[in-house]
This record gives sequence, structure tokens and C-alpha cells, in this order.
Amino acid sequence: MAEEQTLLVDIADGIATLTLNRPQYKNALNGPMRDALREAVQQIRADRTVRAVVLRGAGTDFCSGGDIRAMNVTDAASGRNRMDDLHGWIALLVDLDRPVVAAVDGVAYGAGFSLALLADFIVATPRARFCMPFMKVGLVPDCGALYTLPRVVGMARARDLVFSAREVGAEEARQIGAVFEIVEQEQLYARADQLARGLAGASPVAFALTKRALNQSNAADLRTMLELESLGQGIAFTTDYHHEAVRRFKEKETPLFQWPTSAD
Repeated sequence: MAEEQTLLVDIADGIATLTLNRPQYKNALNGPMRDALREAVQQIRADRTVRAVVLRGAGTDFCSGGDIRAMNVTDAASGRNRMDDLHGWIALLVDLDRPVVAAVDGVAYGAGFSLALLADFIVATPRARFCMPFMKVGLVPDCGALYTLPRVVGMARARDLVFSAREVGAEEARQIGAVFEIVEQEQLYARADQLARGLAGASPVAFALTKRALNQSNAADLRTMLELESLGQGIAFTTDYHHEAVRRFKEKETPLFQWPTSAD
């Protein structure tokens, strides 16, 4: 799907697994990988058999950020165009109406951290390290981080992480809300897949409506959110999923949706 297979795409049993595949460079993002991510996200968005997405990195790291060796921008216009080319698929992934889980081992630096933040949940190993190092090289946080980071960790902590460019370990990242769960390295990918499959069991309609509404909540007033709630619930009440879930509840049968509360 991409030159030199910089991104591996596997779709099986309704789960799309996207693996950043430049392990010799700590999965640094280059042009072919960015192009492959755009194609993959567009493919997933159009494929309704995909119920959830897992993001991961090949080797021992998630992603070290943009490939500095390929950063040869010489004027403001080309720099803006470079970023604008990214924003289409980033917006699609943030607003994807299906669950997205990021599995982070090793470094998630710069654009790598930003990419992980596009997910609904980040699962990390104890050796995972997160950093927004843009200030160190005189750049602005990118790949959606100016949108996602304050929403995930709050504005004060976002300022801390961006302005200081300091590294955050897995435990601190969990404490500030960036990481959902920490698991041992050998359990990481199985756990990410387990979470994705559990979330994929939710009502596609209810999940889509809820995720889209949550993405709007910080920028909307109370009346707008109440209206979204009313419209969304009106649609959700009519779905076959809801009717079957209610029937199973009344008959004390196994629920359709079962959250995987603990790692295997």
C-alpha cells in the first residue's frame, strides 16, 4: 500500500491494525509514510466492515516524530503546504466514528506523541516515553496536538509539556490522563487488540453519535450539547442494536456490549 512498506495495514475480523514500519529510524514519519497513512485512513473511513482501529509501531518504539533528515523546507508557503497535506487525514482520524486505540512502546516523540493523541485510548508499556520537543528545534506542535493535547490533559499541563519540551514517562502520562492503561511489553499488542474488539462490540450508531458530540463539547454551549443529545438519543432509540440490548437485559441474557475490564 505504500512505497517500501513504511506502513503495514492489516484488516481482520473488523479490526484495522496500522503499523508504522520504519523501525530502524524509530518509525520516524517521512513522506511515503504520511502518504500511506492518508490512504489507509481514507480506506478505513469508507469501509464499514471495519469496526475499530489499532495504531502501533514496528520494533521497540511507537514513533520518534517527523524525520528531521527529510525536513528541507525553505519558505513559509512550502512549510504550510507540507502541514496542510497532513491535516486532511488527521481530521478524518480524530473524527472517525469508530474506536481508535494506540499501543505505545518506547518513544512517542513530537508528531509521534501527536499521532497517539488522535486515538480514543492510549495503552502504553512501562518503558514508553512521551515528549513534545518542538521548542527544542524552534517549531510549533503539529499533527493536531494543539487541538488534542489541551483536551486530553488540560490547558495548564499542555503548556507545561509544550513549553518545557520535557519527557514524560508512562506513569506520569497515565496520571495526567494521556495514557489510559499501562501493561507489560509482552502484553501490549494483545491488550490493545482486546480493547479495540471490546469497543467494536458497542452500537456503531451510538458510538458514532457520542464520539462526534464529545469532539464538539469543548467548543459548544449547553443548549447546543443538549440538542445534540436529544437528536442523537432519538436516533439511537430506533436502532436494532438498542432493541436487542433491551431484550437481552430483560431476558437476563449475555449483553451485546462487554467492556474488557482487565488485561489477560
